[in-house]
Order: sequence, then C-alpha cells, then structure tokens
Amino acid sequence: MTQANPKASKNIRWYMRYLHNKIGFFIVGLVIIYSLSGIVQTYRDTDLLKQVINHEQTLTQNLNETQLGVSLKMKNLKVLKTENNILYFKDGTYDAETGVAKYTTKEWYSWVHKVTELHKANSKSIVHYFTVTFSILLFFMSISAFWMFKPGTKLFSGGVWMTIAGIVASVLLLFVN
Repeated sequence: MTQANPKASKNIRWYMRYLHNKIGFFIVGLVIIYSLSGIVQTYRDTDLLKQVINHEQTLTQNLNETQLGVSLKMKNLKVLKTENNILYFKDGTYDAETGVAKYTTKEWYSWVHKVTELHKANSKSIVHYFTVTFSILLFFMSISAFWMFKPGTKLFSGGVWMTIAGIVASVLLLFVN
C-alpha cells in the first residue's frame, strides 16, 4: 500500500484549518482583554471599578451655570441652589466670588481606563493599527470556521444555522437599540 503524498492533501480546507488554529491561539489574550473591557464599558454608567477623585480648581469669577458647566467640562451641570455667592451642584460647589470650584468625580482606575481605551481608538492613534489588525483577524476567524467541518455533515449544517441565528440576532439588536 502506498502512502499518499502529504503535499497533495494541502488544499484550501487544510490551509484554512491551519490558519484558524494558529490565529485562534494567537488572539486568545486579545479576546480576553477586549471582552472584559467590553463588559466594563457596558457598566460605565455605574460605579463598577471606579474611584472617587476630589478636585479643586480656580476658575474665572462670577460664572453663570452654563459657563461653569463648560469650564468644568460637565455636560448638563445644574445648579441646585445658591447661598452667599456659592453655587451648589451635584457633587460640588463653586464660589463665584473667589472662582474656586470643589467637586468630586468617579473615574475608572488607571489600569481599567487604559484597557477600555482600546475600544475607543481612532485613526490618529497608533493603537488603531493594532485594533484594525485584531478586527481583521476576528473576521478571518469567522469566515475560516466554515472550513472546520466538511459541507453536508451535521456539524457543518448546525454551524450554518447558528451563523444565521447570530446574524438575525445582530439585526434584531440594531432595532432594539
């Protein structure tokens, strides 16, 4: 009995499976970081993994509510009350006579902030090369999954149905949000 030529069996399916395996192991760490930071981003409106930061800032004197919000970079700042030239707002005060604003914010710990910034990379950031490459690799993993099982088998058919379900769920999610 003759041995089949190993090079002859290296077709597109073999290469896709090979690359799927190698790239899959390469991106495991990236997937973990992105998935965890995605969860943290989902709860960014809560106090999850945040610390209280006290601020004291000297601003221009006699600012009105709108000017104060702009100066402190606080959207929708609302003055709750005013007493003796002191404007009280959520989590802080502003002394219109001296220009001193004292307030607290809740911000992510620095290590959490760095991880979540990966989701917000823009084309001017050097990190964008990394995020685009990661996205391309994830896209390849999605497509190459169709070469993991032979067409016509139950595993392949089940994979196709799961893909369709995922696409439908994604489209529905667009309408819910």
